[in-house]
Amino acid sequence: MVPEHPTLQQLEEEFNNDRFATRAAKCRIVEGDRGYAKCEMVLEENHRNAMGNPMGGAIFTLADFALAIASNVGQPPTVSVSHSIDFFRASKGDKLIATCRCDKEGGRLAFFTVDVVDDRGKDIAKMTAVSARVG
Repeated sequence: MVPEHPTLQQLEEEFNNDRFATRAAKCRIVEGDRGYAKCEMVLEENHRNAMGNPMGGAIFTLADFALAIASNVGQPPTVSVSHSIDFFRASKGDKLIATCRCDKEGGRLAFFTVDVVDDRGKDIAKMTAVSARVG
């Protein structure tokens, strides 16, 4: 289990094993704590759809990666059971930043909101999620 107030190195040692998010999508951890995480993704050609905008799946992957960190730090193993994401606009920026916060934590379920903005300060998407403790 990742400690409740981990260093960036401890976070990277644990979550860089998420090969899709960190290697394929190139998500990067900025910071994390129990119930909180911030991650970013520098937008590259492989993140873009046919119209040149960030693909919804890339945005979702970044948000889901931030959720994984926020829901597992200082907690027994936790998995998501439902997500809902709203896309507000296409990003004209070079980087996306996802910030996840726990809205309510119970014994078995926890509720989270992830806000995704770009490096121009524009709101790009909002995801809500429910996670369950499995450990």
